[in-house]
Amino acid sequence: MKIRKHFYFSGRVQGVGFRFQACRIARSLGLTGYVQNLWDGRVEMEAQGEESVLWDLVTALHKQPYIRIENMETADLPLKEEKGFQMAN
Repeated sequence: MKIRKHFYFSGRVQGVGFRFQACRIARSLGLTGYVQNLWDGRVEMEAQGEESVLWDLVTALHKQPYIRIENMETADLPLKEEKGFQMAN
């Protein structure tokens, strides 16, 4: 069953390839959504797909060498009709 989650990531998440890696991994996993930098230094992401696959994405981001996620906030969202995973900003 598909779900959609909203994420805020903080820590060392800007200027380290977070958005690029999130897009690359999400696309390889067949997820849809977007990722973008925020003015306050956090990264915002919405991702949609199977719940276990969403957590595969988060796990893979935690394992990236230059990214250090110190805090992650999540919320459930309604599903959206969309294609692909986009990188904003």
